[in-house]
Amino acid sequence: MLNSMTKILWKPGTMIYPVPAVMVTCGSEPSEYNIITIAWTGTICSDPAMCYISVRPMRHSYDIIKKNGEFVINLTTRELAYATDWCGVKSGRDHDKFKEMGLTPVPASKVKAPLIKESPVNIECVVREIKELGSHHMFISEVVAINADKKYIDEESGRFNLADANPVGYLHGKYYETGRLIGKFGFSVEKKKKRKG
Repeated sequence: MLNSMTKILWKPGTMIYPVPAVMVTCGSEPSEYNIITIAWTGTICSDPAMCYISVRPMRHSYDIIKKNGEFVINLTTRELAYATDWCGVKSGRDHDKFKEMGLTPVPASKVKAPLIKESPVNIECVVREIKELGSHHMFISEVVAINADKKYIDEESGRFNLADANPVGYLHGKYYETGRLIGKFGFSVEKKKKRKG
């Protein structure tokens, strides 16, 4: 029966895609500042606002985040795609990633880790728990502040238009910018407007 199906059975693996490609900043003072590119990240609770990042223990940023118990998730854009990739393949042990990528560290409001000025959204996080899962350890964290670039806020509605920033996603080893709008939450159950005439 299985052989007649159009699906191929693969071994268990990481196939939940697309996911965000974010730059996570860490460090309590400038000599310790670093950027690590993360794809294993996401929201895990709305109230209180909670998220996670998963990091390999051998990564340079791992010990910095574990020691300080905080970090910043910086969302990425098409313009930041090169820096996003570069910060993921180079180590902060050997490179000043802010300097080499021309990125600007600016103070956060609640944590010591810096924000990336060029990012449209910076999410300040405090670690609440670390789960040792295997290849990666998960930092379960509370969101303590959000910093949003004013140029993406609609003055009339007050809405934040992140799509205008061309956010970047990661899909099985490749980066993509978001595409056209195909719906909104709840569109499948909205009542259709009656046509006049």
